[in-house]
Amino acid sequence: MISGITVIYKEAGFTSHDVVAKMRGICGQKKIGHTGTLDPMATGVLPVCLGSATKLCDMLADRDKEYAAELLLGVETDTQDATGQVLAERPVEVTETQIRRAAAFFVGDYDQIPPMYSALKVNGRKLYELARARKEVERKARPVVIKELEILECAIPVVRFRVVCSKGTYIRTLCADIGEKLGCGGTMRKLERTRVGGFCLESARTLGEMQQLKDENRLQGAVLPVDSVFTDCPVLHVQGDYCRLVDNGNAFLADQTQEQEIYAPGRWIRVYRPDESFVGIYAWEPERERYKPVKMFLEND
Repeated sequence: MISGITVIYKEAGFTSHDVVAKMRGICGQKKIGHTGTLDPMATGVLPVCLGSATKLCDMLADRDKEYAAELLLGVETDTQDATGQVLAERPVEVTETQIRRAAAFFVGDYDQIPPMYSALKVNGRKLYELARARKEVERKARPVVIKELEILECAIPVVRFRVVCSKGTYIRTLCADIGEKLGCGGTMRKLERTRVGGFCLESARTLGEMQQLKDENRLQGAVLPVDSVFTDCPVLHVQGDYCRLVDNGNAFLADQTQEQEIYAPGRWIRVYRPDESFVGIYAWEPERERYKPVKMFLEND
């Protein structure tokens, strides 16, 4: 079984679940998951976790994301993007200065109301199911963070921009909210995710390219090791006599490592066996004077 992370360039028309299904066929294994849904119309970076790396899915989903988007002013749709039914069209009588001011308003903490056409659940039902049944329900605003928002081009009524945001941000809702603030409405015309955490477009491959690598027996070369996600964490090596502890997912003492270092409580530490094989992430527990597991990545899990 292959374990690690590969960066897929999701093409338009595919759902994130479609990508996982096709990767299962390419890799010949079931244990595969993705790290954050992209709408079918969207393209771009989709990290896919294989084997023991599926434990990373939630951790990677929390990373900041970067997008390049196109906002079409003067149009409102039921899905907040160009795939939806047009609800209203209005004249666009705004200047580039007004657009830049409206966009800047959303930088920072931002309470965003999720769109009806989304997979979020209300009373056990997905919002898009209710939307398709022409039922609209009240949604609570959720806190998100817009860390950067850069206007790249204003060819009114089309605005191209780059945005860096927190987990859970809907870019099509951001487009609609900018349009609403300008008084003319807006909808998302195009979206490409350019980065998830440290995973960028430059390292992404299409499903077709992954299939070709499989056919050429070079698939492993497109898979990053699990520990590559944690390069900012310090390293400890468990002494050979105590490998049985980590092999069973147990805690260990500082003097049972080659380095015998004690790091700040709660700080994540990469733990390896003496042969440099990665075990998992640990953190110092001062109350019991030991390192306890945070997340294990044992191959037999």
